[in-house]
Order: sequence, then structure tokens, then C-alpha cells
Amino acid sequence: MMKAWIAFATPGEMHKLMSSWDGNWTTDITSWMDPTSPPQKSTGTVENKTVLNGLYQMGHYTGTMMGAPFEGYSTLAYDNAKKMFVNTWIDNMGSGVVVMTGQYNPQTKTLELKGTQSDPMTGKDSALREVIKIMDDNTQFMTMYGAGMDGKETKFMEMNMKRKK
Repeated sequence: MMKAWIAFATPGEMHKLMSSWDGNWTTDITSWMDPTSPPQKSTGTVENKTVLNGLYQMGHYTGTMMGAPFEGYSTLAYDNAKKMFVNTWIDNMGSGVVVMTGQYNPQTKTLELKGTQSDPMTGKDSALREVIKIMDDNTQFMTMYGAGMDGKETKFMEMNMKRKK
């Protein structure tokens, strides 16, 4: 039992990968609230920091969204027992907690996460999918998908992240 707990609490290769994303980043965001309307553009910053013996990465996001101040927090983990990434997200634009899980593909340098968020109109969970492509050590590109008005998956956000030098 002790051996299993030690392995569970020991950072591995996926934690090392996660920590390589630490630092301060600028963001250029394109979002679609209605796919038939032009996209909205915004900018922001992200500070990622690995915590708790390298097991988790905390992200603090600031900027604007839909013309209003925006702030959000993420927790990214690699669960050694389940062999998957786990991500949580909270922000000042809602009172729910997004929970997503997924895998990193080293061949495509892509982290794909799937989960749910609260739908404020129905009070029920709504499906989400996030794809983060690691372009290089200083550039990441995130695409977020969710249920559209017809219930089918639709892209609603893209975020280009550049590490500050």
C-alpha cells in the first residue's frame, strides 16, 4: 500500500511536461457567442505556476471578455493512478466549476480534455472539449468547443498563447 501511495505522489514525465508550461503568457482570444455573427476579439495574460511538489499547475488568467473585466483560475494535474490529466476551471463570469479530463498525445503535441460545465439556461451539465496544441516551447494554441444552440458541438473560442520573454 505504501509503495502505491509513494508512486501516486511522485511527479513523473507528464508533470515535467506540465511544468515546462510555467511562466507568464500573453493571450489573443477569438470567441464566437453566435456562429452567424462576427467573432469578438480580446487579449489577456496568464501566469502558470507548478505547486505542491510539482504535482499541479495553477493558472491565473486576466483580461477582458465581452467588453468586461475577466479573471479565471485553472488547476491542471496529471493523476498518476488514472493515467490522465485532470483540469478544473473557475472564473468571474459564472458560479459553476468546469471539470475536464484527457490525454496528452506526444506525437501531435496535443492535450485534449473533455468534460462539462453548467448551462445557466437549463441548470444541467453541458459538454465541453478543449484542445491545446503545443506549437513550440513558447507558443500554445487552444481551441474550445461546446454545445451550440442546436445541441451539436461547435467551436466557440480560440486562444493563441505566447510566453513573455
